[in-house]
Amino acid sequence: MNSNKQILLSLFNETHGGFLSGQQIADQLGCSRTAVWKHIESLREDGYEIEAIRNKGYRIVERPNGVKEYDISTGLDTTKLGQNYFYYDTVASTQKIAHELAQKGEPEGTLVLADQQQSGRGRMDRPWFSPKGTGIWMSLILRPRLLPAQTPQLTLLTAVAVAQAIEEVTGITPSIKWPNDLLIDGKKCTGILTELQAESDQVRYLIIGIGINVNQVKEDFPEELRTLATSLKMIKGQEISRAKLVQEILKRLERLYDIYLMQGFKPIKLLWESYADTLGKIIKAKTMHGTIQGKAIGLSDEGVLMVEEINGTQHKIYSADIS
Repeated sequence: MNSNKQILLSLFNETHGGFLSGQQIADQLGCSRTAVWKHIESLREDGYEIEAIRNKGYRIVERPNGVKEYDISTGLDTTKLGQNYFYYDTVASTQKIAHELAQKGEPEGTLVLADQQQSGRGRMDRPWFSPKGTGIWMSLILRPRLLPAQTPQLTLLTAVAVAQAIEEVTGITPSIKWPNDLLIDGKKCTGILTELQAESDQVRYLIIGIGINVNQVKEDFPEELRTLATSLKMIKGQEISRAKLVQEILKRLERLYDIYLMQGFKPIKLLWESYADTLGKIIKAKTMHGTIQGKAIGLSDEGVLMVEEINGTQHKIYSADIS
């Protein structure tokens, strides 16, 4: 059910920066003029700067860069993804919470998002730096009817969706480093972590974790990360709306997911290759069974990275650290 805050923000959105009279708000919320003032004060407490002019009403002058439920749900253009939403100020890890919610039966599309993570992690249990109020730290529950072996394709699909969303919201075109990093000017801005619970022949649920450096400045990163990591704000030179970016990611991801479930991986593969940073380059792939060096020549139809050694021998890389 829509909260009064969500309804009020939707009303303000419809004015496109104009004024809303107290009476209009009272009529829409079904409340008294005194209650209207309390709702306006509540938005102010959340960081909304609201101008009030006698005989004109109220208008939003400045919005906070928040990611609370009503920030995301107001204007969200999806049918499933993000419609069930859990927000936290601070958590150890959104992945852990998403696993717990999935095991309790929360539906496909459930989103867990935190303003800060204290124990965020990437692939191979590497720590992910997730300071308060600067980035997007979120996990999404999916319940696809897939074989476990197909699930790495959803990591690649997610990378495309996030790249498209960043491009749409900021005008910056990131590149994808196989399998799960997004880079800008060679520095990491996004990591994707896919985990699953499965039987031998069926996925029970999938958790897709997405971490994006959005509004950090250089000094926000630990010294050892400053040459390796960047943020969208550092590249663009201005603050980016986190809520708008989350909404765009969910919209793009839902559309690509629907295409994937209907048409398979091939259309996703073509999109992924258009953003790929790795293809055509000589790479070193450190796998569990040793190191392979050669040219990254493309993805297989299953989403596996193909590497060709100098002698022409081709290898399928399912999981590796790429440099």
